[in-house]
Amino acid sequence: MTEYSMNDKMILVQYAIKKYENETTLIEKLGNILPEKDIQRTIDTLIGTQRVRRIGPEVIQNNESHTELPEIPENLRSIIDSI
Repeated sequence: MTEYSMNDKMILVQYAIKKYENETTLIEKLGNILPEKDIQRTIDTLIGTQRVRRIGPEVIQNNESHTELPEIPENLRSIIDSI
């Protein structure tokens, strides 16, 4: 697997959340890109910084009323499109 910076991981997870609000589906789709431990840690960080909010036991949403989604860097564009 490619090594990504923490910022890259957060961008990947935020855009995956935009496509798949269900946490199980999200982990499944990102599983071949990031280790599950990194996905969980990134989700926890995003919740802690209020960029993402948990709606229910399995539903996660970007907190777009609080923060905007970041710009997609070129090195992540094809990965995000393929998720």
